[in-house]
Amino acid sequence: MSTLASRPSGGATGGITGGNNDGLTENDVLSQYKVLTLTFNQDCTSLAMGTRKTYALYTINQDNKIDEIYDCAYDDVCIIERLFSSSLIALVSNQAPRKLKVCHFKKGTEICSYSFANSILAVKLNRLRLVVCLEESIYIHNMRDMKVLHTIRDVPSNREGLCALSSNSDNSYLAYPGSSITGEVQVFDTLNLKPGIMISAHESPLAAIAFDISGTKLATASNKGTVIRVHSAVDGSRLFEFRRGVRRAATICSLAFSPDSMFLAASSNTETIHIFRLANPKEKAPEEATWMGYFGRKLSDVAHYLPKQTSEVLTQDRSFAFVHLQSPGMKTTISMNVLNKTLKLFVAGYDGVVCVYEVNTNDGGECKQISQHLLFSMSPNLTNQQIVTPNESRNSTGNVITNDNASVTLTPTSPTAPKNLIHPSSSIPNDEQNSPRLPASPPGLYD
Repeated sequence: MSTLASRPSGGATGGITGGNNDGLTENDVLSQYKVLTLTFNQDCTSLAMGTRKTYALYTINQDNKIDEIYDCAYDDVCIIERLFSSSLIALVSNQAPRKLKVCHFKKGTEICSYSFANSILAVKLNRLRLVVCLEESIYIHNMRDMKVLHTIRDVPSNREGLCALSSNSDNSYLAYPGSSITGEVQVFDTLNLKPGIMISAHESPLAAIAFDISGTKLATASNKGTVIRVHSAVDGSRLFEFRRGVRRAATICSLAFSPDSMFLAASSNTETIHIFRLANPKEKAPEEATWMGYFGRKLSDVAHYLPKQTSEVLTQDRSFAFVHLQSPGMKTTISMNVLNKTLKLFVAGYDGVVCVYEVNTNDGGECKQISQHLLFSMSPNLTNQQIVTPNESRNSTGNVITNDNASVTLTPTSPTAPKNLIHPSSSIPNDEQNSPRLPASPPGLYD
């Protein structure tokens, strides 16, 4: 697997120059490798990483290998989202936090850019919509021409940019906090551009939300991190309730459903990743005839006689499977996919290490680690730095963003240059000078 250690020297973005890094301290080198963002794509076939000096895209293969397919010298990428396995990516840099760039990474071209009144906190994609989340407003774009279709204003203060967009085109729901005080979730239909239901998910403010692949189930966790709930995105009913822990609260970093929506994984700032099984009572396997099984059944029988909070603790399901991390406290993002007929859990840490675990869907228990991948090396001996060059002009015929299952045609508005647009509410100059430029791909690399 190629690594960032094979990256360049002498790039126009201020990468490490030369082979011996004269004048650079160890802290300077380490700073350049600080991971700013890690995101899996919608179907867990790709991983994107942004650092202080580069961003990179990786593909996840059926043999559990993670291979780098693209890297680019680009400063301070804090948001990067890829549309499935297509060549379309959305970028935001800390150098220009109010500017969104949509790019065709294989051609090295910029499709369009948008400037906003405030900093962009999150960007979400599916085949029909592109969603941009600011602290108090959300913009919904049409994926085909990138035009703004709808603006959700007066959103409760959402400083973390917490939101989730279903990847399913038929149920293209958006979820975001409906309150900054309690754990309410507002569901919005981005296909018909109208509000959906408001779900009272938790008493405390939300910390994490995620849709399943069908867009009909919505998982939520509050900032206490002890209880994780699954709701219907259609009618708001509570479908499942799980308890992550009792003794201590935790900060939930990431939630992820399995492709069949039968399992839900949750990572936090603790040393354990929990995997819950979404099974109805009739579908659950009978408990073993042990003392613990007998005790559990008796607790469930008397739970309805106890106060609500106590009964909830006794009746909430515990995790079906789990992973013990070697680096507790490390921020992680997770995803699940079925490879070679086996459910795999991918754990990407902000230390640049990705671990792959095999989930036993029959017996549960501790997951077996089957591989580990380093996204980059800390070696300072970097060579062949790709030099940043001005953007190539777009073809007047338009770009077609393709993947295995679908294609998205982007209609051009100019035969010579990418769109560079400003929202009416924005006061940002159109030619924002501190935004990094996208380099062209080396000839023949993606032929």
